[in-house]
Amino acid sequence: MAFNKNSRRLRIKKGIRRKISGTDSRPRLSVFKSNTGIYAQLVDDLKGHTLAQASSKELGAKNSTISVSKEVGMKLAERAVAKGVSAVVFDRSGYIYHGNVKALADGAREGGLKF
Repeated sequence: MAFNKNSRRLRIKKGIRRKISGTDSRPRLSVFKSNTGIYAQLVDDLKGHTLAQASSKELGAKNSTISVSKEVGMKLAERAVAKGVSAVVFDRSGYIYHGNVKALADGAREGGLKF
């Protein structure tokens, strides 16, 4: 039983990770949110490598708003396309697909990623 919001999210995250996995041709787009930032990375789970990453911190944002999250998604998509990746598997890491997570996904789609 979940005692707080974070342990509940981690339990949901384990269930999601049991079902999806990233490969070299279709990596996993993993999202992490903190109180002040949002982070995303493309992971090849078979090799255990991070192919590309982007965060709100490198954009110079103090807080993660929806517009900043969309920019992070577009920046990640730009880096992924430069590496030759066009299709990904979306891993929301137990977060609700709403707000910042949805904005990041929309930005990645606008940048050229398919999922």
